[in-house]
Amino acid sequence: MALNYQLARYVASYGTPEQLPAPTTPEVSFVGRSNVGKSSLLNKLLNRKQLARTSAQPGKTININFYDVDGVSFVDLPGYGFAKVSQKERDRWATLINGYFTQERSFNLVVSLVDIRHEAQKLDLQMLDFLRGEDLPYVVALTKADKLGPTKQKEMADLLSRQLEVPRDQMIVTSAEKGYGIPQLRKRIEKACL
Repeated sequence: MALNYQLARYVASYGTPEQLPAPTTPEVSFVGRSNVGKSSLLNKLLNRKQLARTSAQPGKTININFYDVDGVSFVDLPGYGFAKVSQKERDRWATLINGYFTQERSFNLVVSLVDIRHEAQKLDLQMLDFLRGEDLPYVVALTKADKLGPTKQKEMADLLSRQLEVPRDQMIVTSAEKGYGIPQLRKRIEKACL
């Protein structure tokens, strides 16, 4: 069974954990550093140009955004680790992300986005440790693969697999630009939700 991505629509945005609606559908959440290309990947997955707002300025997603995709909730969480916002705003994002993950929700799959061009960052390691600690089902989407040649992609994927302690079959090399990995990521999402 497949999801009909043509039915994707924006539902709502929430600025505090208390505002989050009770889950009534399967949920797929998207987490990652501020400039990892989360909104671009979401738009590619959903076959839309600007459903999730993208910008050259990292840190565009400041709330938790919910999208309905054929009866499955796609949850876009604020990026973490962006230095150019106030400490107060960073604290609010952290509260929001933690508030989401500590609720009783239907965590069908967490898509953890990591930039394939860089070695594992401390915040990515912390996020994956957290997901494992909470026993949440996750997959790692390695983003921006179009910026590297095939040999370098494989080299970096292998390195990140070791550094993040994530098996290679739990990682998908993706590009929002070229569409690499999108069919595989959709399959993972559908398997987790349908």
